[in-house]
Amino acid sequence: MRQQLSLARLLSSAALIAVLGTSLGGCQTMSDITGSVTPRADTAPTDPARAVEVYGERYRANPKDPDVALAYGQALRANGQRAQAAAVLEKATIAHPGNKALLAAYGRALADNGNFQQAFDVLSKAHSPDSPDWRILSVQGTALDQLGRHEDARRYYASALKIVPDEPSVLSNLGMSYMLTRDLPKAEQALRQAHGSTRADARVRQNLALVVGLQGRFAEAEQIAKADLPPDEAAANVAYLRDMLSRKDSPRAPGKTPVAALNRPN
Repeated sequence: MRQQLSLARLLSSAALIAVLGTSLGGCQTMSDITGSVTPRADTAPTDPARAVEVYGERYRANPKDPDVALAYGQALRANGQRAQAAAVLEKATIAHPGNKALLAAYGRALADNGNFQQAFDVLSKAHSPDSPDWRILSVQGTALDQLGRHEDARRYYASALKIVPDEPSVLSNLGMSYMLTRDLPKAEQALRQAHGSTRADARVRQNLALVVGLQGRFAEAEQIAKADLPPDEAAANVAYLRDMLSRKDSPRAPGKTPVAALNRPN
């Protein structure tokens, strides 16, 4: 774990994994837009494969129903069928161009597939300046971070935080944005603020552990990674953290890895 790797190498690999979405259950950062795109609450199957089957049947029976298309697209996303999800949601947005829930879901699916500029543009249509959605603002910020437009991204996070001050998912995104530009003290500050929220989940903790570890404070990073967890989960988290901090090359190319969500999948 204490291999002497350059900070640039560590950041290039760790940031891609943490921001784009390999999970430990895990280091995920992108705030989802569940408040904008969740379909009508019915007896939705909890198993992703079963959800694809159920909503797929409904979609084939009535492909013009926007709620059915939305539910099917989200089920496909949850089941890892991201390209198909984007295709279904694209078709639905063409048929219903003013449906903001569909636009939000389609933009999220595009981000899943690494189409960050298109995702940003679509998400811009999913809410309006007079009624902004903080979740969408946060997703747009993450898309901008992946496009290398970090200062612009932080303006979107700031706008989201004006609506929901101290929201841990937005603060986590902000922290990872600073990590991408190697400003680790600011990254740690934002992530510690997120971690201090009662609404923060384990993924915020892992992002904080990663940033602390990148600053060479390995023992402290391990303590953060395994805090308040059962022994098996703690061991898995520490093993993951050590792997992240010793990784020399990013295992995946930018734009090829699905964007992660901090909140539960919609």
